[in-house]
Amino acid sequence: MQFKTVIEPFRIKSIEPIQFTTRDDHLASLQRAKYNLFGLHGDEVLVDMLTDSGTGAMSNQQWAGMLLGDESYAGSRSFYKFEAAVQDITGFKHVIPTHQGRAAERILFSIIAHPGCVILNNNHFDTTRANIEYVGAEARDLVIEEGHIPGLIHPFKGCMDVELLRQTIREVGRDNIPLVMLTVTNNSGGGQPVSMANIRAVSEVCHEHGLPFFLDACRFAENAWFIKTREDGYRDKTPLQIAQEMFSYADGCTMSAKKDGLANIGGFLALNNDDLAMQCRNLLILTEGFPTYGGLAGYDLEAVAQGLREVLDEHYLEYRVRTVAYLAEKTVSAGIPIIQPPGGHALFIDAKAMLPHIPVYHYPAQALAIALYLEGGIRGVEIGSVMFGKPHPDGTETPAQMELVRLAFPRRTFTQSHIDYVAEVLTYIHSIQEDIRGVRITWQPPFLRHFTAHFEPL
Repeated sequence: MQFKTVIEPFRIKSIEPIQFTTRDDHLASLQRAKYNLFGLHGDEVLVDMLTDSGTGAMSNQQWAGMLLGDESYAGSRSFYKFEAAVQDITGFKHVIPTHQGRAAERILFSIIAHPGCVILNNNHFDTTRANIEYVGAEARDLVIEEGHIPGLIHPFKGCMDVELLRQTIREVGRDNIPLVMLTVTNNSGGGQPVSMANIRAVSEVCHEHGLPFFLDACRFAENAWFIKTREDGYRDKTPLQIAQEMFSYADGCTMSAKKDGLANIGGFLALNNDDLAMQCRNLLILTEGFPTYGGLAGYDLEAVAQGLREVLDEHYLEYRVRTVAYLAEKTVSAGIPIIQPPGGHALFIDAKAMLPHIPVYHYPAQALAIALYLEGGIRGVEIGSVMFGKPHPDGTETPAQMELVRLAFPRRTFTQSHIDYVAEVLTYIHSIQEDIRGVRITWQPPFLRHFTAHFEPL
């Protein structure tokens, strides 16, 4: 008998107590943090869905492995275990550890990018875009048109527009494009997956023009699961086999192991090009550490090596995707607009549709994220014009295409009752939506402003 309920594929052996807070507490915390949810203290948050990056629970096998960590400065045996795990999945020749994904991005783009060049992607996420723009290059997004329509049901809304890719190469010129990337899954667009057919097609176009093709592989396992369950010809393949095929079409990848590495810290840059790998290692030594630790402790390398194997377990992936779908079903039944279909790591609420009375220049997604914390102690993150809007010197701003609030699911952390509570708060917020007002920015830094900007309610 096949039962319908998908249970957590683990038992809980250790807990962290939650500090319960009131609405008055939330208001005081918001005022102190200048209405920026990144400024809240962790113990001021009841259900923290700010990010799924490094916030999950590690397994007993990961904790056990950490006790075996070899802290040798050079030639740590923990590195070779880490390297073997990465190579088994990706097949790439060179594995360069970093303390997290943005360090891999910074190293890569510091070497290959230059002022005036263009890096192409389905959708660059925040640190990727910032590392590209910091060196004076342009980060250009080429996601398919369906990826811009929140309520549209499409199995692979994260795919790159292949014809637009060809057109952009002709327009920009091959010599002005040092790299093409695909983010799997596509975080900025709602955690939407990329099909194997699209990965293959993008790879063929890149190699036809002699362009390096990389994956931003933070959530490669979740993407592999969507391919297995949604794409013809992959139902009988394991997530590992699917992941290996995904990477086989690429020349390298960046990875934050704080996502599908199931670890609290760590990442890597992996690639096949010998000369580029040498340059990256040299910069790694300058900024991160020796190439066999890369800014990580030996016990971190052990945790990532084990996590990369655990993340491809079918029972885990089924549970992971189902938890997001469960909250999506509850929100849709309450009439709350979300990115459809739900992604693998987060629920994305369409704030523009939910709060149509707030104009984009008053940041409806930031206003909704603030309301969620104020009323229920739930911390999400704005993915809209605060994060991706483009300010101009005259004080005007080009808004983002979508105004989203992301509620990210830390891995193996919350129970069903936590998610039921989130659904209850969301339903309440929906009932008082007309009372929610926009915000304005009172101070902002030049890069990645969403992390530290100050706001005030209108």
